[in-house]
Amino acid sequence: MTQDNFPSNFGNLTHLDDRGQAQMVDVSEKAPTVRQAVAAAKVRMLATTFAAIQAGNVPKGDVLGTVRLAGIMGAKQTAALIPLCHPLPLQKIAIEITPHPELPGYEIQATVKTKAETGVEMEALTAVSVAALTLYDMAKGLEKSIQIESVRLIAKSGGKSGDYSPPGQ
Repeated sequence: MTQDNFPSNFGNLTHLDDRGQAQMVDVSEKAPTVRQAVAAAKVRMLATTFAAIQAGNVPKGDVLGTVRLAGIMGAKQTAALIPLCHPLPLQKIAIEITPHPELPGYEIQATVKTKAETGVEMEALTAVSVAALTLYDMAKGLEKSIQIESVRLIAKSGGKSGDYSPPGQ
């Protein structure tokens, strides 16, 4: 849809200007508050690949350490990757990698915290996505069929919209 035939009822879409063009939301009038977001992703693989990672027997080296660092770096680069995200001062980025032999694979969880005018959901989601992609990259020599699944927001707190957790949690 072009800006010439854009519907007239788009005024409540914060990332569009009055002509229907993408814009970064102006948060300059908002007070900085403490905000936190937690996101997760699952990485499923063959049992033999999982066993090799757990044993530290992967040709590329320290898989889980590299994955953790990649998640941290991913969160820090979110504004460079997602066009309308604000660059934020991040005070905390924690990456947890939990082995799940029954999957087999790993769950990666990122917790990101800031004191700013806007939230850190995208930073948490980017962190787990980059971490999961890095796990794939580190282990693809053992298996090309690794699957990245269930990238999702687990919780957020702070800001105008308040706290969030998915239904049933």
